[in-house]
Amino acid sequence: MENNLATFKGKTLMITGGTGSFGNAVLNRFLQSDLAEIRIFSRDEKKQEDMRIHYKNNKLNFIIGDIRDFQSINSAMAGVDFLFHAAALKQVPSCEFYPMQAIQTNIIGAENVMEAAAINKVKRVVVLSTDKAVYPINTMGMSKALMEKLAVSKARDPKVRANDSVICATRYGNVMCSRGSIIPLFIKQIKEGNPLTVTDPNMTRFMMSLEDSVDLVLFAFENAQPGDIFVQKSPATTILTLATALKELFNANNEINIIGPRHGEKLYETLCGKEEMAKALDMGDFYKVPADYRDLNYTKYVQEDGPTLVDFEYNSHNTKRLDLDATKQLLLSLDYVQNELKDL
Repeated sequence: MENNLATFKGKTLMITGGTGSFGNAVLNRFLQSDLAEIRIFSRDEKKQEDMRIHYKNNKLNFIIGDIRDFQSINSAMAGVDFLFHAAALKQVPSCEFYPMQAIQTNIIGAENVMEAAAINKVKRVVVLSTDKAVYPINTMGMSKALMEKLAVSKARDPKVRANDSVICATRYGNVMCSRGSIIPLFIKQIKEGNPLTVTDPNMTRFMMSLEDSVDLVLFAFENAQPGDIFVQKSPATTILTLATALKELFNANNEINIIGPRHGEKLYETLCGKEEMAKALDMGDFYKVPADYRDLNYTKYVQEDGPTLVDFEYNSHNTKRLDLDATKQLLLSLDYVQNELKDL
């Protein structure tokens, strides 16, 4: 980790959507680094003020703006060396009901961010995507899938390549205890004495911590070629196992109600599709999916050097499955869960 942080010495890092769970996790890792400046770009002035009061650190520069407004993000990016793009609409049901809002933020906003990065000659850009972008069935996943395509396209941009800049993407599974996720909801239901609302007992989800999410971005930052997509190998558990584990940890007897999937939900999530696994590079704890840099001049009608397709995808049904005890152990490793247990 020290080698990672040394790369940032004297540099300026911007985090779009920096008031969210990921932004705070990055700050916990980077505030003691030798970064000259960390710019938090978001449209939420209340969260910015809360962070300003909480961190009390002159290295932080809070900028009010909206990635939908190109001028605001372009002017804010002057002098930035590195960029983590986390601003997004992430709630699946909300995006289902308001798809144009997802398009405006997750696609057009992302294009604004990457174009501003190209204009301002930002050296390294990591955009944050999701497992829902693979074989997407919901608006959030579809909009993030297109954001990934924009990242690959922008990585080919002559002005980006002329500056020797790198734009890459990371995909996340479920980030435990992030804002709006299932673990805080279950804990809230337990403490209020309400039934735990399980969509489908057999539904599986990848389990990543916020620290894992920062590790993934740093790995991509250090190892990416233009247009690469990175995923972290993560364990998974069923939603029923997760609910049961939390009930046991909190010594609760709440009922579990099976309510059925919400709008746009899948039974399991995929981090790498079959077509991607055919060319993915195994990098230990991570997979790297290289960009396809063939051009539009299809002079070879018989493909001789392309990947051989495989009948295997990397998803939350076939990854390492956590049983009840392992799920409880993982939950106990999280500061959020420990703090909630102390409040009992």
